[in-house]
Amino acid sequence: MKIRLPWMNRRDRNRWKATQNVGQLGGLMALWLEGIVASWPGYQPNWGPDEETSELIPTLAAACRAGYVTIGSQPGEDPQTGFDGLIWQQKAAVEGFVRDYDLLRALVNAAEKAGLDYEVADTLDTGERGIVVTLRDGRPYTGFGGYIDDANLRRTIWPGIGSGALDDIFRSVRVTLVAPEYGAAAGARVWEVLDSVTGRVPAGATAPTRTEEG
Repeated sequence: MKIRLPWMNRRDRNRWKATQNVGQLGGLMALWLEGIVASWPGYQPNWGPDEETSELIPTLAAACRAGYVTIGSQPGEDPQTGFDGLIWQQKAAVEGFVRDYDLLRALVNAAEKAGLDYEVADTLDTGERGIVVTLRDGRPYTGFGGYIDDANLRRTIWPGIGSGALDDIFRSVRVTLVAPEYGAAAGARVWEVLDSVTGRVPAGATAPTRTEEG
């Protein structure tokens, strides 16, 4: 039986502390998603991503390396009876930080074209309320996006990162992408949008052929 220590190992702690920008954060988040870095400061030490997102790891890691530093995601799931005997419904969703304006524009344009719901908020914007992504017995249960206050950014999501990286987070915008409907089929659009923006070609797919005009 593997024992998970309740603290981050020294090597990982030093890695996160050395980050100086969002790009470096994205690189480490990708390694955490892939199981190479054991801990992320905003998650339980020595635990990787939730099992339900395992199939999304290549897409999420590519997004992080491209500059969309994800902090939460979930796949779309068809209606099912939960542990409490009630019907649960789940939309595919992802949220993260973006510093690069061109990447931000590409994400928003792709989301609009695909018919996704999305939210773009300044880090200190108190006006955004988030998007409901899970229903329990037909009632809102969880949401993505919405306002995150200064204390949660510093102490809950990004504790122990480098001062330069934290400053970069506060200069970033938080982008939330959500499938327009509940279920697995509609949810696929979210991951297709991310792959299209990062240029990742999913396993088994054929890379598009580039053509020149004129």
